[in-house]
Amino acid sequence: MATTLGLSQGMAVQELGWDEDTDEQVRSAILDTIGDDFVYEAIEAVDVVLLWWRDEDGDLGDGLVDALTDLTTRGQIWLMTPRVGRDGYVDAADLAEAALTAGLALANTASVSKQWQAHKLVRPKGGRR
Repeated sequence: MATTLGLSQGMAVQELGWDEDTDEQVRSAILDTIGDDFVYEAIEAVDVVLLWWRDEDGDLGDGLVDALTDLTTRGQIWLMTPRVGRDGYVDAADLAEAALTAGLALANTASVSKQWQAHKLVRPKGGRR
């Protein structure tokens, strides 16, 4: 699963938005792949931000902007949202609007568990215009 997300050994991954409903199997697979713990207090820029988000968590655009704080310029955000029909599901239109607001592009989406799906968000090539 973590390789599906393009993660590899030695990557610095910051986790944001953890709560009791996050998928521990997904988290464990990521930790096994990167070979280290998640970064919570970033001292240096991170390669990936793993952002768990539910519809009731507030403004997704603001959440994505905050997630960019410690991310390298070539880094990526993996936005984890509940799957369609699950509590906290984030509508695709809201996701698209939030990505645009944060100056990000949706690169792809992957199903990572029965409860969660992952959306890869990156800075557009050439920077924000």
